[in-house]
Amino acid sequence: MNSLLLAAAFAMVVRSLAANRLDRWNLGAPLVMVLAGVVVGLFEPSAIAEGLNTESVQHAAEIILAVLLFVDATEVRAGRLWGAYPGLVARVLLVAMPMSIAVAALLGWLLFPALPWAVLLLVACVTVPIDFAPAERVVRDPGLSVRVRGTLNVESGYNDGIVTPLFLFALILAGDDSQDRTPLEALGTVLPFALKALLAGVVIGALLGWLMDLAHQAGWVSDQSARVAVLLAPLLTYTATVAIDGNGFVASFVCGIAFRYVHRLLKARRVRTGRAEARSDALNTDLHLLEDVTGLLTMTMWFVVGIAAVLTFYLGVSWQVLLFCAAVLTVVRLVPVFLAFTGSRMPRRERLLVGALGPRGTTTIVFGLLAFNRLPEGNAADTILTITVVCVLGSVALHGVGATPFQRLLAKWNAGITKPDAR
Repeated sequence: MNSLLLAAAFAMVVRSLAANRLDRWNLGAPLVMVLAGVVVGLFEPSAIAEGLNTESVQHAAEIILAVLLFVDATEVRAGRLWGAYPGLVARVLLVAMPMSIAVAALLGWLLFPALPWAVLLLVACVTVPIDFAPAERVVRDPGLSVRVRGTLNVESGYNDGIVTPLFLFALILAGDDSQDRTPLEALGTVLPFALKALLAGVVIGALLGWLMDLAHQAGWVSDQSARVAVLLAPLLTYTATVAIDGNGFVASFVCGIAFRYVHRLLKARRVRTGRAEARSDALNTDLHLLEDVTGLLTMTMWFVVGIAAVLTFYLGVSWQVLLFCAAVLTVVRLVPVFLAFTGSRMPRRERLLVGALGPRGTTTIVFGLLAFNRLPEGNAADTILTITVVCVLGSVALHGVGATPFQRLLAKWNAGITKPDAR
């Protein structure tokens, strides 16, 4: 285990010192860390199983997921909960995403008939949520319209928080902690956890946002202490919610929403009353440390994917897994998005972009690792790990390495569209 930690730290240092140069070569952090993990896995094959299927890795994945959910909820850069285009976001999150989960589960049933339907639902929850870590350059491309960027930004921020309760429900139903439960028993377990999580998330997030605002206005908090307080927010929320037998993941997500909402509400009130201070935008500064730590955690997860890839390909990758992952990264998202936007004013080209730009990243990795660790050893756990690795690596290749060709195609497309207007 020590050798794995040393190798991960070394790879992160190299990536950090050469970040600008590597980005020019289209070698983002996900690709670099995956390659480092593969190299370490090839030289330390005996440490792979020991490093992946352990209680410490499970707890680390849980903490990372809690932090990511909080950050996602606070990073949506729009004044309203659903962004600048609430109708479009609602179509993606509440129509296209459930359809994608259903289609992914159905496709899994066709390709993996031996797996129980609860495991197939788990597989769908692991592979459907999007995350723009492998494709940041694409989603920030100025060739994308503000409407496309805004819709994708809010979707990537909220989709994992929405899917998490369903993922945990499927995990319990599939045999988490070696307990077989009926759907009603699993639902009866999840609902009280979720209700406690909603209450804890709202209370802690709102209270912390209010106290942070008061501390800033009174001058009691320094820049460093404010960053530390925000960094501790998801950890405090997760541990406190788990202590009262609640769902710490849902609580962390709700806490992030409540925290940012209270901050914006208080800021707007001061603007209306003419008492807006120079530090009224302090939240963006307070989030810097949390964002940096999140980046470090994310790089760790990509390193783990590289290690897991070695184990996965030692075990063998079936054609069913390859076909499933290829479909999930393309048509399983593209078709539901097209259907969800039926009747909207979004042009067909923008519908295609929203459907095509669906990279999988940290959320898929963490969900996959949690499922692999919590399920009993056997075919179901191994299949989920294999699908997770292949899906993420496929997304790195499609949305990460393929970012530059896609940008060039997008530029030509825009030139072809704008040329008639110029006349």
